[in-house]
Amino acid sequence: MSAVILTDEQREALQEITNVGMGQAGASIATILNEFVHLSVPKIFILRADEISPSIVSLVGDAEVSAVRQAFHGAFRGEAIVIYRNQSHTDIADLMGYDPDVDTVEEYELILDVTNILVGACLGGVAEQIRADIGFSAPSIMAEHIPAGRLISPDEVGSAWALFVEVNFALEGRSFACHLIALMPEEEILAVGKALDWFMETL
Repeated sequence: MSAVILTDEQREALQEITNVGMGQAGASIATILNEFVHLSVPKIFILRADEISPSIVSLVGDAEVSAVRQAFHGAFRGEAIVIYRNQSHTDIADLMGYDPDVDTVEEYELILDVTNILVGACLGGVAEQIRADIGFSAPSIMAEHIPAGRLISPDEVGSAWALFVEVNFALEGRSFACHLIALMPEEEILAVGKALDWFMETL
């Protein structure tokens, strides 16, 4: 299959829709943490399976990170991965009013909660705009304190090509930052393309 799975018009529509969903996610986190959230422009790529890990490194660096994964399913399926810098755990605990000596279990419960909010608001906002019904599995810890380049191997992608959507959330005046990456296999990208065509026809 060619790498050109989405047309230029479909990519532009997806970027606009993702911007809206990302804004909803940022607003949710800002309300909960009472902090201003900086949002990046969404990055959208069609990548070969072996290009995903290098792309993650180019976006977040190869420092040690932790990551949470959350599958989505329904009108289209895939997996969202939220990558956190290691210091982010402590920052979240501090912002939520936890004791500085909060233990590891509580820290991970916090990033699971944050992931659930980000993924639900962002991808849920995208799905709502294109009239797609999707559901979410419970988030789970994917990796703890490993180099970002080791998060995903090509074998784990399960497809020759994948849609790779990345957005970056950061808090003003804090070291907290995370990257939300949505991965979808090539057969699901075609379903998204059809939904985007419908969306553009209704404008």
